[in-house]
Order: sequence, then C-alpha cells, then structure tokens
Amino acid sequence: MEIFYYLVFGGLAAVVAGLELGKSGKDRVATPTAFNAFKNNYVLVYSLMMSGDWLQGPYVYYLYSQYGFDKGDIGRLFIAGFGSSMLFGTIVGSLADRQGRKRACITYCITYILSCITKHSPHYRVLLLGRILGGVATSLLFSAFESWLVAEHNKRGYDPQWLSITFSKAIFLGNGLIAIIAGLFANLLADNLGFGPVAPFDAAACFLAIGMAIIMSSWSENYGDQSEGKDLMSQFKVAAKAIASDEKIALLGAIQSLFEGSMYTFVFLWTPALSPNDEDIPHGFIFATFMLSSMLGSSIASRLLARKMKVEGYMQIVFAVSAFTLFLPVATSLLVPTSSVKGSGISFGGSLQLLGFCTFESCVGIFWPSIMKMRSQYIPEEARSTIMNFFRIPLNLFVCVVLYNVNAFPITVMFGMCSIFLLMAAILQRRLMLVADLHKLSTKSQDMTAEDEPLNP
Repeated sequence: MEIFYYLVFGGLAAVVAGLELGKSGKDRVATPTAFNAFKNNYVLVYSLMMSGDWLQGPYVYYLYSQYGFDKGDIGRLFIAGFGSSMLFGTIVGSLADRQGRKRACITYCITYILSCITKHSPHYRVLLLGRILGGVATSLLFSAFESWLVAEHNKRGYDPQWLSITFSKAIFLGNGLIAIIAGLFANLLADNLGFGPVAPFDAAACFLAIGMAIIMSSWSENYGDQSEGKDLMSQFKVAAKAIASDEKIALLGAIQSLFEGSMYTFVFLWTPALSPNDEDIPHGFIFATFMLSSMLGSSIASRLLARKMKVEGYMQIVFAVSAFTLFLPVATSLLVPTSSVKGSGISFGGSLQLLGFCTFESCVGIFWPSIMKMRSQYIPEEARSTIMNFFRIPLNLFVCVVLYNVNAFPITVMFGMCSIFLLMAAILQRRLMLVADLHKLSTKSQDMTAEDEPLNP
C-alpha cells in the first residue's frame, strides 16, 4: 500500500490525539457524578447500537453479490431499504412519541436483529424483507434514541448546555472510534478467520442484543404528547403544523435533508471518484481514514460547544467548506490530467480528492452533534420523534432517486449537484440564525414589557 495513505491516516491520528489530550479548562465542562453516570450509560448504549450498524456496512453489497445478484438487483434492495424508511419512518416516529421512546429503542433492536437474521437466506424475497426491516430500524435509530435522551435529560433537570457534551461524546465514539473498530472486526471475522460475509451480521445481532438488555434494565420510559383522542393522524397533523407554522423548524428540516442527502450520495460515489480507471485503492483503509476524519470533526465540535460558540454561526462555515470539498471531483476532472493506465495506484487528482473527502468527513463529524443541539432547541417535545422522521422523508426520497439514476449521469454532475445543495444549506443556515435572533429579541422585548406593565397606572 502506498505511503500516502499511511501519511494521511497518521497525520489525522496525531491531530485527533493532540486535540483530545490538549483540552484546556475552557474546553471542558465540570459536571456532577450523577450526570456523568447518565451520560456514560447513554454513550455505551449508543455505541453498541452503532456497532451493530457499522459491522454490517462493509459487507452488505458483497454478501448480495456472493448470493449471485447483479448490480440492478442489489440496487433495488438498497432502494427498498431507503423507501421503507421513507414510508414507515413517520409512523414509527409517531408511535415512539405516543407509546414510549424506550419501547421504540427496544423495537429498533428487535427489528434490526431480525434484519440481520434474514442475511442467512439466499432468497431475494427474504433479503428484500430484511431491507424493509432495516429501513424501519434506521428510522428509529435516528429519532427514538435522541428523543429519549433529550426528554430524559430535561426530566432529570440537567443543564440544557450539557446535552452537547453527550452528543459530542456519542458521535466521537459511536460514529468514529466504533466505526473503525467495527470495520476491522468485521474484516477479521469474514476474511481472516474465514467465517464468511454473513459473520459480521451475526456479530451485529449480538451487540444489539447486549444493548437491548442494558436499555431494558437501566432506562426509564418517556413520552411525547399522550393527550386523549390523539390518534396517529392527529400526531401527523401536530408535526406538520409545527413545521408549517415555525420557520425555524422548517429551515432546520431543509438544512438536514440537504446535508444528509449529499452525505449519502457521497457514500455511493467516493469509490468510483477515487478510482475512475480501476485504480488499486485500499477501500477498507480509506474507510477507516474517513471515520478518523469524522472523529476529528466531532472533537472540534465538542470544543466549539463547550465554549458556547453559536451553532447557527459556525455551521454556515462548515456547509460552505463541505460544498467546496465535494466540488473537487468536478475541478480535478477539468484541471488535472487523468491517467489512462488501468489498475495503477491512485492518481494525483485522486490524492487531492482524498484529502478533500477527509475534510468533508470532518465536516460530517461537526455536523452531527451540532444538528442534534439545534434540534434539541427548536423541535417541540410533544412530537419530537414524529417531526424528526418527517425531516427524513425528502432525504430518503432523494437517495432513492439517486440510486435509481446512479448510472444515468456522469459522476461530476452528481458531485456538482451535491455541492450546490450544500451551498443552499449554508444560505438556509444563515437565514435560520437571523430568524432565531429575531425570535430571541422579540421574546426578550415581550418579557420586558410584561415586567413593566404593573408599574404603569
């Protein structure tokens, strides 16, 4: 493997270690023992849930191909997963608010374990069922756990600022370190120990079962709006009304969809972008490098949040930088000569793109705890899970369209589109900051007026 990859990985590892070890008092927040125990419990559960997800990632496509399915069949399986998340996401989100977020988290574990079990079957319909179950589980993973955390944090009376500590730590471990370890462990099971590509799915089911046991034994239940007569359709109406009546929520949903849509498109496109002429690139090592970049981003985010930096302000810069990095494939295709040698090492243009993609992954690491912080501020508690899954409808629709047309457009067009979306996210983020500031000024003015009224005759 070329030394370039080791230099990038080693450089990122040194920076991450330096940031974590070099934290000053300004970068740390003193918190009581009770909160630390609560935070560590959630981070442990979240890490187990994400390990169950990350273990599967590197081998899903490969397993389907080993069962003899072609690219079109596999594409339809992936579309089934995202389509399921789009169709059933709002339903399970609403049920989580009404029936309990703890129950929804347990349901996630059971649903994803069943999805893992279906991977043992070579039959297309069984695998299709597994993708549908996986789509439902994904909706719960990205809504129920966060909703439970925010509600439980507030119920216990902890400082709202401390939420960002839990978010940052969960993303640093669950979306960074755990992803790297899970990728290496999956490779050990499937290749080194010779258990085959289905072994990582069995391991994922075990980790999910352990996490479910911890949830059942240590978590309390919390709910959204449990008003009498509030059926599923009423929950939808409450969520839709909240989005339509509050510009801050609508902007937040649009920003999330634009960024995550670009992010999931990047997941499909980074491999052909780095190896347009079938260059020999170490996919697993590059994936680990991306996850290390994400850890770098979450470490930066924890510092920004600890110093109470304005999320709405610095995220404008993050989105602008993201737009630039995903425009690099377009720029390099125009400015950097491409190699015509098949199967060679990574090209100069590919090396530039890899550095840009690592920067993008760092932006992803900043994005997750920051968007969680904004959601905790702007989304009303009574319909939190429902609204969060409403946000995922345009995201999943977009990804389904991309998957269906992935061969219809040149890769540069796809990256150019993502770059435009990220610029739009930066503009909307600016608008969100202005609206939020106006709302704060208006609320402060009303409070001052209310205090002065008794003094006037």
